[in-house]
Amino acid sequence: MEVRIIVSDSKEGNVMNAMTGHMQGEVDPLELRKALSCFPTGVAIVTTLGRNGAPVGLTISSFNSVSMAPPLVLWSLALSAGSLPDFRAHRGFAINILSAEQEGLCKIFSAPVAERFDGLNWEQGFAGVPVISDCAATLECSTYRTYEGGDHEIILGEVRAHRHSDHAPLVYGKGKLASFSTTATE
Repeated sequence: MEVRIIVSDSKEGNVMNAMTGHMQGEVDPLELRKALSCFPTGVAIVTTLGRNGAPVGLTISSFNSVSMAPPLVLWSLALSAGSLPDFRAHRGFAINILSAEQEGLCKIFSAPVAERFDGLNWEQGFAGVPVISDCAATLECSTYRTYEGGDHEIILGEVRAHRHSDHAPLVYGKGKLASFSTTATE
């Protein structure tokens, strides 16, 4: 097993592999993706209403809590995403944190499926946004601010309503989906 440690010299823009001393021109996106996959994350479906009034949603793992006062969360969306204009146009969105039993929804909402909401149990939440049933938790948000972040738009939301359940959340790490379980440690 090879372990790579990358060191960047921000003044010169040079990158060196600390294990080999070899200089590199850029960070390898595939290797970076592998490194980032070592940090397991929850899996969610973010939803809103499209410009035509139809529900819109996609799977995300780029979700994070920011502040409790005011209650803020953030997530990001690729600038190339076809749904970006819908999220920009609507004032609200929901972060539906998936339960382990919803692995199938994760896959549907991350694939190019036209009718993702067909047969799905959901209700309208804050500002009419779709809130998916049986999730581990749901956060209904108003768009607070947006920021440019490279090839993504970072969306900051203020939580307007929330709910949670006893369902175990779905997690993603090392390229695999799994159920999060808790074991008490003393």
